[in-house]
Amino acid sequence: MKNSKICGRFAPTPSGRIHLGNIFCSLLAWLHAKSQGGEIVLRIEDLDKVRCPRPNADLLAKDLEWLGLTWDKGAYVSEDGERYFQSQRFDIYAEHFRKLEDRGLIYPCFCSRGQLHAAEAPHLSDGRILYAGTCKNLTVSEREERAKLRQPAYRLAVIDEPISFIDGNYGKQSYNLIEESGDFIVRRSDGVYAYQLAVTVDDGLMNVTHVVRGADLLSSTPIQIYIYKLLGFTPPEFLHIPLLMAPDGRRLAKRDKDLDLSMMRKEYDSPEPIIGYLAYLAGQIPKAEPISTLELAKIFKPELIPTDNIVVPPQLPRL
Repeated sequence: MKNSKICGRFAPTPSGRIHLGNIFCSLLAWLHAKSQGGEIVLRIEDLDKVRCPRPNADLLAKDLEWLGLTWDKGAYVSEDGERYFQSQRFDIYAEHFRKLEDRGLIYPCFCSRGQLHAAEAPHLSDGRILYAGTCKNLTVSEREERAKLRQPAYRLAVIDEPISFIDGNYGKQSYNLIEESGDFIVRRSDGVYAYQLAVTVDDGLMNVTHVVRGADLLSSTPIQIYIYKLLGFTPPEFLHIPLLMAPDGRRLAKRDKDLDLSMMRKEYDSPEPIIGYLAYLAGQIPKAEPISTLELAKIFKPELIPTDNIVVPPQLPRL
């Protein structure tokens, strides 16, 4: 059962040092919850343990603390903190996977990456692939034969009806999963559970009531709402925020070390200039000047967050 108290979350992927875009998202998630007397959960999304070694997560937690973005429960602070690492939750995902499988909603998919990316495969306007349901109606014998050649991934069948929700920043949204994604993967061929299933199960079980995250995940929301409802969870409220972009039009990325915190901590003795600059970008203060997270929580107004993506310079201005 959901708590009546607001609960937000940080859900970082520790594939590298956090950058300004990660901090921007974490700050707004923290402000959204704390300005309403709510709590924050820290969950480490390390499904891919090779890309996300534990030392990265340890450093990430220290960075959040330095920034003043502390959390109330989850990794590092709860007695069962290890269970807030997705790499430690595969048994939980397996249980919910079986619930969907028992209802006949999941089927094996033997399509190779090459087949999925073939020229004749349906593509959406943003380049994403629309799965055509190639393996959905295979017979038992056909599945057995294909299983001799390759390990299948598993897909969740979707329905042909709109899924609508109100986003806290972008307003009313409506998607038809048949047209927007097709049946999607919930377990990869290597046995790793997919992000869409894991994040939904985690937010449901962790009583997350509000999700603040980047606008690049807006199209994932109807998929997750679909899973929430299938598993009997109440979907949280969503607020998507604009992305921070490099001057060349790229999204800030860990792999490119775009404005990562190691560089910024060499430049600044305290986090207040970084927080103030991000608060200015988020429309919360009229000019970029140092400010603490606690001061910001007193004046935070989500309706002031812009909707257009924001270009940031290669180096932060001195405040």
